[in-house]
Amino acid sequence: MPTAKKPAAGRKPRPKKCPDCNGAGEITETVRVGARKGRATDDRQTGLCLTCWGSGEATTD
Repeated sequence: MPTAKKPAAGRKPRPKKCPDCNGAGEITETVRVGARKGRATDDRQTGLCLTCWGSGEATTD
């Protein structure tokens, strides 16, 4: 006799990922050098995602 499956009552839905950082909480930016032209270099730096404030979760509107 097969047993009936129990419903997943305690499971929380996963929050959506932030569209800007893809859920990482950090974004990478190209380093620019120079006052006038702002030449882009090959170097990159990471920073806190300002859309989700580093949580990686999408904000609810």
